[in-house]
Amino acid sequence: MTKHKLFKLGAAAALTVTGVSAITSLKTARAANFTAIKRVKINYLPGKGLNIWTNYNKGKFMGYRAKDGTIWNVAETAVDKKGNLWYKVGTREWIEARYTVDVGMDTPASTNAKTKKSTAKNGVNNVISLGTVTKKSTKKSKATKAKAAKVKKAKQIVDAAVKKTSKKSTTKKVASTQASSKAGAIVALAKQQVGKPYAWGANGPDSFDCSSLVQYVFKNAAGMNLPRTTYDQVKVGQTVYQKSQANGQPVSANNLQVGDLLFWGSESSPYHVAIYIGNNQYVNAATPEQGTIIQTMTSYYNPTIVKRVL
Repeated sequence: MTKHKLFKLGAAAALTVTGVSAITSLKTARAANFTAIKRVKINYLPGKGLNIWTNYNKGKFMGYRAKDGTIWNVAETAVDKKGNLWYKVGTREWIEARYTVDVGMDTPASTNAKTKKSTAKNGVNNVISLGTVTKKSTKKSKATKAKAAKVKKAKQIVDAAVKKTSKKSTTKKVASTQASSKAGAIVALAKQQVGKPYAWGANGPDSFDCSSLVQYVFKNAAGMNLPRTTYDQVKVGQTVYQKSQANGQPVSANNLQVGDLLFWGSESSPYHVAIYIGNNQYVNAATPEQGTIIQTMTSYYNPTIVKRVL
């Protein structure tokens, strides 16, 4: 069995740590010595634990959690591809920074060394490690200066990471505004096509089939070149709903955004597509009898997959 070493609560910025904090787990967490750059407190849901991951980019859940309210030392910081800040609290254990709050490096540490087991209702043992903290002696002035230098450098690293995260956050806001502007243009142009006839294989602008309507609207309203067929369009963008992953429950309008693409049929090769325009409605080139119309989603006729391309 692989032993994962966690960097837990210390009494100062540069401490030798043998483990302080609380973990609700199916495994027993072990401690490791390290130099902390900062200290954080888990600020999640009362009584709930924060998932611990193997990496800050596409990591896997390790099977145990950091308990809400416990204090952890941070060995390293990183920013993922989405601009989210992460803290490394073990040899390869990471937690999301947004679920923590900073605490002072001089916060008193527990000196109790206890491990207690409690049996959950389902028969699974929850192991809570409280651990001990060992404080390095500062007999020599050189050692004190060295620790101060490490703390200063660590603070610079954290400040740089926060600054980088802030910059990415601003970039995301700009991108969000641009997406909202494109979505408005897409809705307006899609509504302008209502009333035009349906013709299988037609590419517009006088008549459409379902996928050519999507291609025409996104190209002329948002400058986006989407594939021509539903089989290829369903491969584009981010999947925000799959019926097979939702236990058959219909998609909620609360989870949709204007401009989302709604697909019916097989999730890998759907037979129909429409453009979501808000208020539980969508525009689509429906049938030869109906033409291009606005329809309302129902539990009876609900999409099997939803993709977000904006």
